[in-house]
Amino acid sequence: MFGIFKKKSEKEKLEVQYKKLLKEAHSLSTTNRKMSDQKAYEAEEVMKQLEKLI
Repeated sequence: MFGIFKKKSEKEKLEVQYKKLLKEAHSLSTTNRKMSDQKAYEAEEVMKQLEKLI
């Protein structure tokens, strides 16, 4: 109840984006390998940004 208006930190935003990209890459892996690889690359770039914050 008290966390309703709490804004997400940059770290939390990047973690959500990373998980989303990995999920998309996994779902695309059965249909479109090139797009799957692109999403995996984007996820790795997000992980690099996340590691810089830590």
